[in-house]
Amino acid sequence: MSQDDLQVKSYSGLGYAERPKSFVWQGEKYRIARVENSWLEPGERHFRVLTTAGKRFHLWYDEAMDSWRLTAAD
Repeated sequence: MSQDDLQVKSYSGLGYAERPKSFVWQGEKYRIARVENSWLEPGERHFRVLTTAGKRFHLWYDEAMDSWRLTAAD
């Protein structure tokens, strides 16, 4: 998936990217209904999310690159 046009808005409390709230990808805005799962890996924060449109995605924030990535989830 092309990541060039991915823009993520997230909740940031004590640290950046604590929980994604919405994202724009390929010109379409997706609102996140719920975070189904989240986990940490070295230098990354991962989120399996369900959008209000019923689509599932895997979003993750790469701290070293200061960028978000996205893949479709089953």
